[in-house]
Amino acid sequence: MAACGLFRSFSSNFSTVWPLLTRSPLLSPLRLAPTAYNGRTLASSSRLSAALKFTDKHEWIRVEDNGTGTVGISNFAQEALGDVVYCGLPEVGTQLAQQDEFGALESVKAASELYSPLTGEVVEVNTLLADNPGLVNKSCYKDGWLMKMTIAKPAELDALMDEAAYERYIHSIED
Repeated sequence: MAACGLFRSFSSNFSTVWPLLTRSPLLSPLRLAPTAYNGRTLASSSRLSAALKFTDKHEWIRVEDNGTGTVGISNFAQEALGDVVYCGLPEVGTQLAQQDEFGALESVKAASELYSPLTGEVVEVNTLLADNPGLVNKSCYKDGWLMKMTIAKPAELDALMDEAAYERYIHSIED
């Protein structure tokens, strides 16, 4: 987990842009003392975020009624990334294992890889992002989704964080 900051395989050229996201989330005993929390939230409605599950690399997945998963990046990630200017997404039909790299986002600040939250097959990509990659910034939980995938191993969902756990995780890497 220590090597898994936001999109853990940042190019070394960009790692200085992401000091909060590339640090180890593990807490030293000295850091366990209470500190002020800046109140960052996921900035989503509770109805929408209730079904979201998060990775430690800041991707989210929402299981849809038809059993597919919609994947995107968190509000925390899009804020850290800055204005997204390019989205490289996989082709429909691509088979992914959990934590496989499936694409990249480039912003005015940095470039970062995207990692699959689950094992499955890509069934749709958000084609609107080709002409309007800024949707990731404007609506990361709705219009700025990245891809939809089948869920080949539903048990993998259990290892992902719910909203409360993800909030605690963000807090731990911001301290």
